[in-house]
Amino acid sequence: MSDGTNGTSGGSKCCGGGQSVQESVKEYYGKVLKKSEDLKTNACVTKVGKMPPRLIDAHRNVHPEVIAKYYGCGTVFPDELKGKSVLDLGCGSGKDVYVLAQFVGETGRVVGVDMTDEQLETARQFEDWHREKFGFGKKNTEFIKGHIEELLSLAGLEKDSFDVIVSNCVINLSPHKEKVLAGAFHLLKDGGELFFSDVYADRRVPLSLQKDPVLWGECLSGALYWNDFLRLAREAGFEDPRLVSSDRITVKNAQVESRLGHIRFYSGLYRLFKLPAGTLESDSEDYGQAVRYRGSMEGAPEEFALDDHHVFVRGKIMTVCGNTWHMLKGTRFAAHFDFFGDFSTHFGIFPGSEKRMPFSEGSSS
Repeated sequence: MSDGTNGTSGGSKCCGGGQSVQESVKEYYGKVLKKSEDLKTNACVTKVGKMPPRLIDAHRNVHPEVIAKYYGCGTVFPDELKGKSVLDLGCGSGKDVYVLAQFVGETGRVVGVDMTDEQLETARQFEDWHREKFGFGKKNTEFIKGHIEELLSLAGLEKDSFDVIVSNCVINLSPHKEKVLAGAFHLLKDGGELFFSDVYADRRVPLSLQKDPVLWGECLSGALYWNDFLRLAREAGFEDPRLVSSDRITVKNAQVESRLGHIRFYSGLYRLFKLPAGTLESDSEDYGQAVRYRGSMEGAPEEFALDDHHVFVRGKIMTVCGNTWHMLKGTRFAAHFDFFGDFSTHFGIFPGSEKRMPFSEGSSS
């Protein structure tokens, strides 16, 4: 790859003086930043106006000090969480954990992992406050100190034990993103998903920018080139990554923008499903199948958005490719859909998919 970059967009060293990426990130989020207003760009800022009312209400139940120390670029709250086990990678002060705790309810649990002592101190300080605020007889949250690259070695995290894993603008901060994705895959149950928001670039970020601790801490120079991310996700076992939503990041800092040059950055919310090996195909294939949404998910009575090109309207029969069928049939969403058809007959590539048959329709002379 050109100019010394690699597929994980960052080695184990940065900052010119040999300081590790992890040490640099810990210092930036534990010592340099005291509250979200201290950020130098808007890369790690969530657009609150885009939240649905139920999420806005849930955020109002989170302690102000937790909110003040929150850093993130998206909303990582998927549907159908009641009673589920959820893991938050890079939970920080615990804002997303406490929002999720309301959706999983007292019978569910939310575990947050972070490596920064100052952030974890804030998160743990308000556990009982939130339990009482939610009206729960027992707390349903837990915070674990550790690195997200070493998930399988952390006490309390068992393989195949989580229904959903979330992360909010954190994986880009890791120097070993492939380890994070692989660890998440092993912790998920079959049918579970990694639902996460992160920052991506339209090209590979030069090594010279990766060495800048501020640009890395601002979630910019550690961002993966989007096509490298798709490759790493598939290598970890997540076939057919689905983009849910995306936004252009404008940075809004002239000095930083001048250093970044022509590189464009985007916040992207992806969902990656863990299904049995061989279930999902590399492309969208047509088997003549269809589904009908029942409108029975809490918070989604009229329509359910699987991704940015699959919005299922209540009561409407919609054709789907084989992969989409599996993402609904083999996951926690199955009870909310009626399914039509099977895999007995293949009709070729699914109409409207990005891949096209390469052959010309013209007749030979």
